Amino acid sequence: MDQDAYEKVCSVCHRPESVAGKLMRLPMNMYLCADCMDRTADMVESQMGNMNGAGAIDWSKVMGMYGAPGSKGEKSNEELTKGDNTKEELPKEKSNEDLKPEEKEENENKKESPKGPKLNFIDLTGLPFDFGFGGKPKVKKKPKGEYTPLLELKDIPAPHKIKEMLDEYVVGQEHAKKVMSVAVYNHYKRVATKTMDEIEIEKSNMLMLGPTGCGKTYLVRTLARILKVPLAVTDATTLTEAGYIGDDIESVLSKLLAAADNDVDKAEQGIVYIDEIDKIAKKQNTNSRDVSGESVQQGLLKLLEGADIEVPVGASSKNAMVPTTSMNTRNILFICGGAFPGIEEIIKRRLNKSSMIGFHGEVKNPEEKDLTILQEVETEDIRKFGMIPEFVGRLPMVFALEGLDKDMMLRILKEPKNAILKQYQKLLELDEVKLEFEDDALELIAEKALKKETGARALRSILDDYMVDIMYEIPKDKNIGTVTITREYLEKTGGPKIELRTQ
Repeated sequence: MDQDAYEKVCSVCHRPESVAGKLMRLPMNMYLCADCMDRTADMVESQMGNMNGAGAIDWSKVMGMYGAPGSKGEKSNEELTKGDNTKEELPKEKSNEDLKPEEKEENENKKESPKGPKLNFIDLTGLPFDFGFGGKPKVKKKPKGEYTPLLELKDIPAPHKIKEMLDEYVVGQEHAKKVMSVAVYNHYKRVATKTMDEIEIEKSNMLMLGPTGCGKTYLVRTLARILKVPLAVTDATTLTEAGYIGDDIESVLSKLLAAADNDVDKAEQGIVYIDEIDKIAKKQNTNSRDVSGESVQQGLLKLLEGADIEVPVGASSKNAMVPTTSMNTRNILFICGGAFPGIEEIIKRRLNKSSMIGFHGEVKNPEEKDLTILQEVETEDIRKFGMIPEFVGRLPMVFALEGLDKDMMLRILKEPKNAILKQYQKLLELDEVKLEFEDDALELIAEKALKKETGARALRSILDDYMVDIMYEIPKDKNIGTVTITREYLEKTGGPKIELRTQ
């Protein structure tokens, strides 16, 4: 690894060398800037003055004491070699017999008290070896006056190409995939060109709403994999106001910096996905301090807008032992997602769709769920939910994902490129066994998943439960060639269909 590619950081104030100036190297791979060295000297000076009871120390005399040439008030080496034999008359010490009783006691105390430490500041930067007890903070240097976009304009996929690649992994959600494809395409065009005919192009930050398990996080992960840009996925529930237990707001960027191998220039063009964003909504009717609600929203404003942020490297909060580096969030794409439970009622009240009695009343089953109600969401509904207007205003692209029904559950089981059925088929294929599912069995799995109300995540848990016995028993018999999962087997009224291998 090229060590020159990393920037030195002061071990006290954590400023990089590009900000603090030339650093002095100390043992154990520590570095000290000129400002911190001055403050340390002042502190030592005051402490030594207190120990000796003589006030501040004249450092010119101290340096002269150790033979520092050219120190103030002392003779240089050349002057000492000229043969100047003049000697200063020193006061003669009194013998113990000539001293008064109080002077004798003071003299004894001076002999017992240890002398102050003898200090000599040595510049260790010129030493040809490294002590090697600690590593340098791994922060990649930013080239001065140089800007290299991660994606050139010709390499950015068109929106329809991005959507086609998303279709391979995500079933349904056509509107959401279209909005994300356009927003990402426009954002990276902005990053690649920096400006277009001197017109400043604003960021396309996004806010996704959707029930749990509908594919919000999966869409973002797939998007970053397609574009091959750094991605940081974080959870808003761990964020707290600065000074309280939990992650600082800057930890969002720390994860992005780690995903970019501590390359600041690369991280400044990445994607940050903040999940569970609805959990930092303003708390209603609370008397306690809201350290993980509105205050976190206000702290995120500068990140979403674009500013220079001091980011802790390799930690979730700033402290004296953690180095920091500066990151600019102007070209970072922020995507926020959340389930926003209860916002459906806010939307219904606005649209006046609630059931009521009268000639114009709409008789509806109270247990009936409208899976498309989130598509009618507006910023007014999000503000009533508890998000401050300044926060919502910095997320111009607001869209909702559809809830999953039985047909979508069946498609999720079979169609995606890495569908869960294909994963199990691949696992048994390694044992030279073919795995098949009857349509009735898949319908039963989809029905059970809908009852759990946890979205597509329920499919995995249900299928894992059913497949434990199959995955345990099949490797026992090397003659099995095909296994077909039936509805009777899932209902525990029968067994799977097994065909032996033809020789």
